Amino acid sequence: MAHQARKRFGQHFLVDDGIIHAIVRAIEPAYKDAVIEIGPGLGAMTKPLLASLEQMAVVELDRDLVKHWQSASLSNLTIFEADALKFDFQAWAKEAKAKIQAKGVAARVKIVGNLPYNISSPLLFHLMSAAEFVDEQVFMLQAEVIHRMVATHSDSEYSRLSVMLQSRYHLENVLDVPPEAFDPPPKVDSAVVKMIPRKDIALTPQEYESLASLVSMAFAQRRKVLRNNLSAVKDRLELPDAVLSLRAQDIPVGDYINWACKLAHQ
Repeated sequence: MAHQARKRFGQHFLVDDGIIHAIVRAIEPAYKDAVIEIGPGLGAMTKPLLASLEQMAVVELDRDLVKHWQSASLSNLTIFEADALKFDFQAWAKEAKAKIQAKGVAARVKIVGNLPYNISSPLLFHLMSAAEFVDEQVFMLQAEVIHRMVATHSDSEYSRLSVMLQSRYHLENVLDVPPEAFDPPPKVDSAVVKMIPRKDIALTPQEYESLASLVSMAFAQRRKVLRNNLSAVKDRLELPDAVLSLRAQDIPVGDYINWACKLAHQ
């Protein structure tokens, strides 16, 4: 019996071969790369990746799909039956990076997948803990979410998500995906984003916590100016009136990072 997509898991299975091949090209799998896929589904991306990799892993919550992959008995596939929001990607990536370095091979650590749209934002934040040990992330998401991820300051889509992710990654929207590429077709357009962890910024846990708090305050009421939204910290930041009269979406990521670091070290 064919597996039926389950709404509670946000399942929409890719069926367009052209789109599948385009995503795999964006992932650029090399034989020795360490790759983990979130939500392999029926294997639209998994199968071509397996053909290019020595080993790969998948994280799947749906028990029927876990059984499907277990029954395939693939020697180069590790299956983790887990909720992606609770899976320890940091531990997996750290171990994968250590193995690559021990072997002295030119390989990369990658996290990929067609992410469930109903948990995409919390999952993206959860994955940030692993960024130190990851070389690339390539995800399919709701196009609207990716537009917010890559938006720059002064854009209407620029948001808390934009600032927090851009403080940790270089982001690129690499592919648009129409609803008809899926079965069942979602009611929204999709896209593929490539996320490369930044090496030019390395915030301490204290600085990152400060940034998260600051950005949350700044975007709490988008229509209000920073003088109102940052009232609790504006005196400590010593911002000029010209800046305090701006809104959260007018401030570049770099400024938020500088302000957060200032607050963290006071």
